[in-house]
Amino acid sequence: MRKMLLCGTAVLATLGFSTLTIAADAIPVGHLACYTGPTSDVGLPYGSGVADAMNYINANGGVNGRMLKYETVDYSYKAPQAIATYKKWVSSLKPVAIQGWGTADTEALVQFITNDQIPYFSASYSGHLTDPTGKAPKSKSPAPYNFFYGASYSDTCRGLVQWAADDWKAKGGKGAPKFIHMGANHPYPNAPKEACAEYATELGFEVLNPIVYELTPGDAKAQCLTLKDSGANYAYMGNTAGSNISLLNSCETVGAKPQFLANVWGWDENSINAAKESGDGVAVPLGSPYWKSEAPGMAMVRAIAKMSDPSGETYRNLHYMRGVCATFFMKDAMVGADKMGAITGPNIKKAMEQMTNHVPAGLEGVCTPSTWTSEDHRGTTEVSVYTTTFNGGNFKFNKQSTVTVPRRADWLGY
Repeated sequence: MRKMLLCGTAVLATLGFSTLTIAADAIPVGHLACYTGPTSDVGLPYGSGVADAMNYINANGGVNGRMLKYETVDYSYKAPQAIATYKKWVSSLKPVAIQGWGTADTEALVQFITNDQIPYFSASYSGHLTDPTGKAPKSKSPAPYNFFYGASYSDTCRGLVQWAADDWKAKGGKGAPKFIHMGANHPYPNAPKEACAEYATELGFEVLNPIVYELTPGDAKAQCLTLKDSGANYAYMGNTAGSNISLLNSCETVGAKPQFLANVWGWDENSINAAKESGDGVAVPLGSPYWKSEAPGMAMVRAIAKMSDPSGETYRNLHYMRGVCATFFMKDAMVGADKMGAITGPNIKKAMEQMTNHVPAGLEGVCTPSTWTSEDHRGTTEVSVYTTTFNGGNFKFNKQSTVTVPRRADWLGY
């Protein structure tokens, strides 16, 4: 497999290489990954899932016999490097699709990929990427070539506060519960901030002033003291898992104990084991089954994982499964494009927009059924809420609720 990996040998060993020879009729795909930098704690497992899935596709006949020719670039969560990589790919690799990563870079590339007609499958679930026409009242811009797997950050946060409203009542809470947004001053944690606060207000929450804490792990006692003084009952953590571990440990120290709500990249098995009892009770939108699940599609996921670990013994966390799903939705769109006569960017887009409650074959129970149309790129608005417990190292995911967030027209692109 022809790949360009700008990362250390340890990462290369984790991801593995393939020596398959790629024919001239191969399908070029860019893979923009975050194996180093402030969100690498979740970027590495996600990117590994993408790479393993593409290698598995090639090892099992490709896309109707055509192999994927992909290049992986670790851009270390630096938007300027992502843009430079994209421009290089357009002139050299000439990708018909790209697997991407972060919010700042994905949003910065919207106009580029639209002009070049290259479907972009990001790991940014920003609600700003969901309006293909740009006609919705609060859209930032049309995003016709942007797709992602899962509920948007905005809809995920809405689902969490909808669950929190029910939780408050179930616990006998009196008066209006207090909700607070926490996260770095960065496009990723900020993406759902206004949208979620508006819905929380609709549901009867008192929305407090946000608290800023950094994406990189560090002492957050000052923020936790502010949190404690605010009297917040529910606190949304907008950062990735590594940063949230530090936050929870700091908050445990100062006795700040609201019900924490994590975004989809904000909590995982590594977080549970690192934070230990400090993280007990965190509510997380799972987004995929965990590695030990017996969901039917996990058999195929475990086969995919053997592309980089033939022993099959490496534990893959939640984000790995999301990378696999994103790649197989892309693959299925390529199959659909081929039926239209050519695997091109515009045809891949059309094929994505013809999917209705679609699940890639073999991944049932792993990938959420998803629907995209030419008017709405919200693949799903379903949010599965779990709480987690450390349990002395035998962590548990405790199912709370599956919330279907209303697919409101005024929430498109927002």
